Amino acid sequence: MQLLHAPSSPYLSLLSSKSQPKAVRLSPENCLPLLAINCSVQPRRLERSIWVLDKRSILSSVSTKAASVEAGTSAISIGTAESDVLKALSQIIDPDFGTDIVSCGFVKDLHINEALGEVSFRLELTTPACPIKDMFEQKANEVVAMLPWVKSVNVTMSAQPARPIFAGQLPVGLQKISNIVAISSCKGGVGKSTVAVNLAYTLAGMGARVGIFDADVYGPSLPTMVSPENRLLVMNPEKKTIIPTEYLGVKMVSFGFTGQGRAIMRGPMVSGVIDQLLTTTEWGELDYLVIDMPPGTGDIQLTLCQVVPLTAAVIVTTPQKLAFIDVAKGVRMFSKLKVPCVAVVENMCHFDAEGKRYYPFGRGSGSQVVQQFGIPHLFDLPIRPTLSASGDSGMPEVVADPQGEVANTFQNLGVCVVQQCAKIRQQVSTAVTYDKSFKAIRVKVPDSDEEFYLHPATVRRNDRSAQSVDEWTGEQKLQYTDVPEDIEPEEIRPMGNYAVSITWPDGFSQVRRAFDLMLKLNRKLYDGLSTLVELLCRVKFLTGSTIIQGQPSTSWQT
Repeated sequence: MQLLHAPSSPYLSLLSSKSQPKAVRLSPENCLPLLAINCSVQPRRLERSIWVLDKRSILSSVSTKAASVEAGTSAISIGTAESDVLKALSQIIDPDFGTDIVSCGFVKDLHINEALGEVSFRLELTTPACPIKDMFEQKANEVVAMLPWVKSVNVTMSAQPARPIFAGQLPVGLQKISNIVAISSCKGGVGKSTVAVNLAYTLAGMGARVGIFDADVYGPSLPTMVSPENRLLVMNPEKKTIIPTEYLGVKMVSFGFTGQGRAIMRGPMVSGVIDQLLTTTEWGELDYLVIDMPPGTGDIQLTLCQVVPLTAAVIVTTPQKLAFIDVAKGVRMFSKLKVPCVAVVENMCHFDAEGKRYYPFGRGSGSQVVQQFGIPHLFDLPIRPTLSASGDSGMPEVVADPQGEVANTFQNLGVCVVQQCAKIRQQVSTAVTYDKSFKAIRVKVPDSDEEFYLHPATVRRNDRSAQSVDEWTGEQKLQYTDVPEDIEPEEIRPMGNYAVSITWPDGFSQVRRAFDLMLKLNRKLYDGLSTLVELLCRVKFLTGSTIIQGQPSTSWQT
């Protein structure tokens, strides 16, 4: 990729769209689509800073070099053998990420024995509960075995270590948890705890390491729905941490296991109890921590959402209109806190009798949530006496009847949660990155193909924190000249689902809501570009000059 940089200017900086034309001679006609104006424009002088980007030229040169090396090699070398294997594996596409498994970084520990024609490698997936891991293993064996010089293939499957992707200082107990999923309804009595427990055991059955946290202090359900041998939480006196109890391989913590029954206390005290139970527990390495949220949208719910880096939420409702009204409040709460809702479970929606299906509570609440809030997946749970009985007996339904209709529904829900959490982690980890070849910050908008580039100096100068802007007067403390034009970020880390922390060479850590503020900055720069183009066109019309040929384009996709 070639980069041609015209003389530097304190006023103009690049925003590059998806189109990347071949490098050409700089002129107003061909450089205009790539031009953007720094939002801190000052009236002293006007120069142009234009970046012209070309991926094709470097790709063609790399391909030419690769072809010449390959042509000059008569026998299979280690390098070409490895290249053949990786090329074959790149045919396997991850359906969730839409990228081949080589680009995803799944291929590890590749070993080749040319003399014996043996190939061995490891596929490290994002989660041990990956629903298509068997397909990956089978396809990997097939595509590598088709190479003419390969006689045997050995594929081993593994998963990435459990770890959060968020920046910041997390409590010690949460530092080895990959995904935290909230099960919420904001209304009591709709089967939220039933969904939480059965989902947790479904994920465990898929091969994941799972924990359950019962956040309902006023009415804990977990002690009734499971039957662990040790029904009391134990404290570690040295570390002053809580050791969770365990049942059928799933770790669990509930206020009901503290030996105090149900809490009778005010809200602030309850928030503190929940915080202590959740953050001081020795959860260890977990792929998924399922949180059974208490009903409502008050202090306790907000505390949980703000203290814990929630990956996603699953909404539980019933067919009644009254349930929908309360659920809508919860969805809006998660939306404001930037927690994506990935599925809706409509519980007690129907039952079958005498060859007919009956809907005793009406229909449409779940689908209404999906349509109104754009939640992608809807799951129906029927009225089953066994489902209710399993909750009272201490044996989850998916464990008692793993081949039944209810277990099948939870299996589909588990697959959905695994896939959506993997997508969210991928989006967050690659949303904002620094491209050293461009010397620009690349921003990918989630759930779309749109991406754009921002000049690092532009991002740094537009900081609105108290260190850059006086909170009382609004006066700009960070001056334009304080930021060098060639500044580069030292580190960019995700911080929550929709924010990033950017560390600069001067030690300043800038936190930005990745898509809201950066997209706003992007549009501000483009609006400035449109204004400049319109002004120049007017100058041409009035003076007859040839400053710019053609009319300005109002499309950002230009």
